[in-house]
Amino acid sequence: MAPQYKYDVFLSFSGFDTRNNFTSHLLAALEQHGIHTFIDDRKLNKGECIRNELLKAIEESRISLVVLSKSYATSSWCLDELVKIMECRKALQQIVLPIFYYVEPSDVRVQKGSVAEAFSKHEECFREGSDGRVEKWREALTEVANLSGWDVPKVANGYFPPPL
Repeated sequence: MAPQYKYDVFLSFSGFDTRNNFTSHLLAALEQHGIHTFIDDRKLNKGECIRNELLKAIEESRISLVVLSKSYATSSWCLDELVKIMECRKALQQIVLPIFYYVEPSDVRVQKGSVAEAFSKHEECFREGSDGRVEKWREALTEVANLSGWDVPKVANGYFPPPL
């Protein structure tokens, strides 16, 4: 029996640097084409546990679009989502499509540049009692960066300005 999906797309992104520009335009384009998309600020049920709602929405989505930006790896929320997304890719054959938003795919893959900076802070914060959380984040980033996706600076038609 084929799985029943509640959403066509789960949109994973760092709100800090993409919510009000790239991600909002991407969401508008998806919705304009009738693609039912989960985005955290619109679809979370009030009064519910945010983490549980996000993880459930990932499971209930056919596709996950992961917008990897310079601040994506700074967010433990984003990294937890990514681990779940990659688990669903394996277990549920979910389609995962990475979008590299002004971050080099190789920097994500081997965790250098802004990704390395984020992980040095995570390792300091989660030194003890993390239950392998940081290692799972690293593995998930490597996995997603090994998938074919879009590198925004190389495919953009000039519509989205580069971040400052």
